[in-house]
Amino acid sequence: MPAEAVLGAADYALVDAKLSDTDRLLRRSYPGDDGSRQPVHTVYVPADRIEPALAGRWGGEALAAVEAHGGMEALCRTVGLPENLVAPIAAKVEAKLLREPIEDLRLDFEDGYGSRSDDEEDAAALEAADLLARAVGKGTAAPFAGIRFKSFEEPTRARGIRTLDLFLSRLLGKGTLPDGLMLTLPKVSTVAQVEAMAYVCGRLEKAHGLDPGRLRFEVQVETPQLILGADGTAPVARLLHAGSGRVSGLHYGTYDYSASLEIAAGQQAMDHPAADYAKAVMQVAAAGTGVRLSDGSTNVLPVGSAENTAAAWVLHARLVRRSLERGYYQGWDLHPAQLPTRFIATYSFYLSGFDSAASRLRNYVHRSESTVLDEPATARALARFLQRGLDCGALDGQDIEQRTGVDPAELARLAHPRPAHPRPPSAAAPSVPDPSRRSEGPS
Repeated sequence: MPAEAVLGAADYALVDAKLSDTDRLLRRSYPGDDGSRQPVHTVYVPADRIEPALAGRWGGEALAAVEAHGGMEALCRTVGLPENLVAPIAAKVEAKLLREPIEDLRLDFEDGYGSRSDDEEDAAALEAADLLARAVGKGTAAPFAGIRFKSFEEPTRARGIRTLDLFLSRLLGKGTLPDGLMLTLPKVSTVAQVEAMAYVCGRLEKAHGLDPGRLRFEVQVETPQLILGADGTAPVARLLHAGSGRVSGLHYGTYDYSASLEIAAGQQAMDHPAADYAKAVMQVAAAGTGVRLSDGSTNVLPVGSAENTAAAWVLHARLVRRSLERGYYQGWDLHPAQLPTRFIATYSFYLSGFDSAASRLRNYVHRSESTVLDEPATARALARFLQRGLDCGALDGQDIEQRTGVDPAELARLAHPRPAHPRPPSAAAPSVPDPSRRSEGPS
């Protein structure tokens, strides 16, 4: 006698009722990444040093620095690229520095700007908005741009809010907000500060007639109180869900965080064990939420003697590659001469992994026999790797399609699949699925 299912609609309904809170939690708090582009770096420039053509100037200075030390191919060899990647990566990086040298530019009113009179900062906030609007109008703006205002700690709270208010008001007076607008809340130490920032965003949206949720912000993790709170919990995990869906990123602050742990200045670095611990907590907290992660910076700059410059480039390239290997796809850059090694390390990461990723994805999609048996979760990781490489310019879309047999639309679907879990015929009729929920199970 063939086996028959014994559970009926009432059983399915009871299980659904028991898990309704879980379903709501997953839909609301763990929607997954939305598949949009993430910049590979953020450049912080003091607000009073911004100009409409700043990105192009940084690109020119980066190319001049490389040329003064033997050219791009020589730099690729200096940082240890295999010979077969030297020429293609050198050409790609040179083109990138001419076309799009800065992917994400932050006009800095915090550490890089310092404390000024209220009148001076008011004027600078308005001027920053004017300059950004002008750059957008001329097509010279970075794809992502915005401001880092002062923290919500008591001494600087009112000043930070006012700067944000003036900047957004002037920017909106020039037209709509840029699609790539980024806002950065620094030195966060409690969940309450994030809740306060969410409130400010809501008030500004209402005042300017913006769609609810239009204003989102990055949180800079620069204090140990976010990693381990007084109650023994990890506040960085709670703040993601207390921000009313407005938290877009967690950015690690290398030097503030290290200093707060009494780490000696000479040992403060992105690869210090204390930094790795903090970033691991951040990574677990953000998993599945759609919140992006960014590593910090190195303040060892490639300037001065040829020996010092080469050593700084080698260090920077190693740290960028290290971050990428650990799942941190973004970092901070502090100087034009850091841009070449940012892109050399990033491009080599994707190009060196391209053959394997393309082959494995092709075998998975076309169900070919292979020495590696990839699961749906790994296939998503392979597709996301290729998508990130495409977004930053390391990989070519035609090459991806030719090597994988997957067109751009299918690549995007594989990287960020929608749920597809039909119910058995005996189950009750399902409710309308939430389109924002992305599957964390097999596709």
